Amino acid sequence: MLLTRNFAKQRLTLYLDLIRWNRPAGWLLLLWPSLSGLWLAAGGFPGWHLAITFVLGTILMRSAGCCVNDVADKDFDRHVKRTAQRPVTRGALAPKEALGVGAFLALVAFAGVLSTNWVTVAWSIVALGISIAYPFAKRFVSMPQAVLGVAFSFGIPMAYAAVRGGPAGEIWQVSPFVALSWDAFWHAVPTQAWALLAGNLFWVLAYDTEYAMVDRDDDLKIGMKTSAITLGQWDVPMVMGFYLLWLGTWVALLHPHITPWAGAVALVAGLGQMVWHYRLIKTRARDNCFRAFKQNHWLGFTAFAALLVSGL
Repeated sequence: MLLTRNFAKQRLTLYLDLIRWNRPAGWLLLLWPSLSGLWLAAGGFPGWHLAITFVLGTILMRSAGCCVNDVADKDFDRHVKRTAQRPVTRGALAPKEALGVGAFLALVAFAGVLSTNWVTVAWSIVALGISIAYPFAKRFVSMPQAVLGVAFSFGIPMAYAAVRGGPAGEIWQVSPFVALSWDAFWHAVPTQAWALLAGNLFWVLAYDTEYAMVDRDDDLKIGMKTSAITLGQWDVPMVMGFYLLWLGTWVALLHPHITPWAGAVALVAGLGQMVWHYRLIKTRARDNCFRAFKQNHWLGFTAFAALLVSGL
């Protein structure tokens, strides 16, 4: 009995390490844009059902993505100082077991999507495909962070689909062939959602380039493609340019939906954080770049907080 308990505890510890449970920055970077999209689509608070569904779905899908990523990169990660001790990389978890954990988490997240409508379910399949493609893009695409940007921004069109694609629970009441037409599929996600996604893509390019700057020396040795390597000496100015493009896009799109004082506070707070990021990454020191990446979620929170406060 004691052996069984100890074994279960060991596996749980490995699983939590696998999904980066003690490092919430990853799912927070996913969460704030998704919630912003949800609030914009609903014109305010979207209701507890959708809010809880998107929060849990974000955590679960980011965790599932870690499982796939670690299996895909296990042969590379052992040569990178920061990732060498991940459970799959060091052999503590078999790849099949890690994929099994990821599949279970993805299925639980999908169960939440099934409580919305057929349009959201359809878009979630597209999002899943992009998420699975990302780990392999690092082998072929010179700036794989762009692929990650689409994957990490896809909660926005899904949020619009959840609000505008039909009432919650309709999936159990009607046939998908009746509920899901091409008109409904595209009408549920307006131009505003895609513009937000495009703007958010620049934010992902900014923070994930900071992340790539941490591992640049190791990635050069093993032949991995990253934006930090592709941009070379232009990495710092391009990161700051990405931040400004994100901020400009989101300010323009959010401006009609937030009160002037909340917008002003958010703008000043956002610009202040960007200056702080520049001070951290300007020397390209590994620890400072990693710190900048880990604190990036506060920028996303700033944008969402402006919407939240304006709604109140």
